[in-house]
Amino acid sequence: MKISAANLPHLLAAAVLLAAFAAPAATATAATSPRDAGALAKSTYIYIATVRKDGNQSRAVPVWFITTGDNQVLIETSPTSWKAKRIKRGSPALIWIGSPTGPAFIGKAEIVEDKALQDEVIAGYPKKYLLARIGYARPTRAKLDSGQIVVIRISPTRDLPDGFQSAPGTPAPHP
Repeated sequence: MKISAANLPHLLAAAVLLAAFAAPAATATAATSPRDAGALAKSTYIYIATVRKDGNQSRAVPVWFITTGDNQVLIETSPTSWKAKRIKRGSPALIWIGSPTGPAFIGKAEIVEDKALQDEVIAGYPKKYLLARIGYARPTRAKLDSGQIVVIRISPTRDLPDGFQSAPGTPAPHP
């Protein structure tokens, strides 16, 4: 094709479309920071708080967790827990790693129906936690299928400053 003034607008439009399709898709989450990836690898618990309807933080509670290959956090909980109810309506998750004063991040949280992710939790908890290995609080396919528990995936969106602390009843940071 010969480039001329007449076909220049068509070439520019084609270049814009090509660039749009060739560019990697933007994701809603950021990569887990090295600080948080290291802390997650060493920790037994995370402390999770959600955001209430009024925009304030809930109380951070300790929970068991596992991480995926790309350092997303997976937890299981009752579908009637406050954290599950708030996450279902779109609340982000505030996470402290290892202790209530550990490294903190804010993440996009969602209840997942993906059986592969659910199976990661079913298999991962007993590997990580002795109590799950002996049958205490162990997630099972039967519990998931019956709706007794749900799996929540938390994808980090940004680190919170070192020293950021849980402060129930105060405004939550913006994701």
